[in-house]
Amino acid sequence: MEGQRNPRPLPPALLLLLPVLLQAADHLPTEGRLTNSCIQARRKCQANPSCNATYHYLNSCASSISTSSPAEEPLVPEDCMEAAQQLRNSSLMSCTCHRRMKNQATCLHIYWTIHPARSLDSDLCLKFAMLCTLNDKCDRLRKAYGEACSGSRCQRHTCQRQLRAFFEKASEPHSQGLLLCPCAPTDQGCGQRRRNTIAPSCALPPEAPNCLELRQVCVSDPLCRSRLADFQTHCHPMDILGTCATEQSRCLRAYMGLIGTALTPNFVSNINASVALSCTCRGSGNLQEECERLEESFSHNPCLMEAISAKMRFHSQLFSQDWAASTFSVMERQNKNPALRPQPWVPTLFSCTLTLILLSSLW
Repeated sequence: MEGQRNPRPLPPALLLLLPVLLQAADHLPTEGRLTNSCIQARRKCQANPSCNATYHYLNSCASSISTSSPAEEPLVPEDCMEAAQQLRNSSLMSCTCHRRMKNQATCLHIYWTIHPARSLDSDLCLKFAMLCTLNDKCDRLRKAYGEACSGSRCQRHTCQRQLRAFFEKASEPHSQGLLLCPCAPTDQGCGQRRRNTIAPSCALPPEAPNCLELRQVCVSDPLCRSRLADFQTHCHPMDILGTCATEQSRCLRAYMGLIGTALTPNFVSNINASVALSCTCRGSGNLQEECERLEESFSHNPCLMEAISAKMRFHSQLFSQDWAASTFSVMERQNKNPALRPQPWVPTLFSCTLTLILLSSLW
């Protein structure tokens, strides 16, 4: 119409971020709109006799967990974990609570009842293991390699094949959470659980071979050769500060892609996050320097070290802010839809977006 001004078009950067902004806005706890609050989910559960009985059993689990000795590592009893598994398809498992909501105390009680390990264990590797257990696909894939890599049944090639299947098929939030969970230096139980994620007693050779011999085994296999080339491309350090040749996320994917191959890396101890190949450079003769370069491309790679450290800091923040469940959902949606991923060239807009997403899950 004449006299009516046409609206100005949105900037291209904002158009790209609009789906994320709208998604975040949809989850904000505005009046009269609480997405799947735990109180609503509990009412649905009460209408189902099986769900209701399981919830009551989990409620009784809380007292058995809280009586653990402070000197011992708090653990969730196996029967309580099984009860939680029975509820994983229930809306209770993804329910949320929000600050300033009505009956907030009741909502929080319901939340902690169905997530008994989250509030009591400081071991983040155990928490990520619980999240995997409560996800059908992650649990199935993890059990498959757990059985193939068990001491009594260990066949290295079968174990490695199942490990590759886990890291290829499980969602990144679950697989990276299990492998790259942060541990306090004093928490050796957590560090040992992290080292054991890839079942090293079966997946790795019992005696460390020469690294160059191990590389030769790798390059003779088309899959391992391509995974190694991927690692060398995306985890190539540009400087001593840890700048990667490409994005840190691509380096982590390339690193995890080697798990289950002849060049499977792992954490070297229970007290830090250093990684290395399970090999040695002894006996390398005049190829000693070449061997050390290969070994140090894992053990002294600033790009890889910073990528791992950054991911561990992110995982630590997930639980310190207690927004793991909703963040996993957002991360999975972003992995499936590239349009929802933040763009590196619009940091100011992304900060606002991240703040909105965080606010949606804080109580």
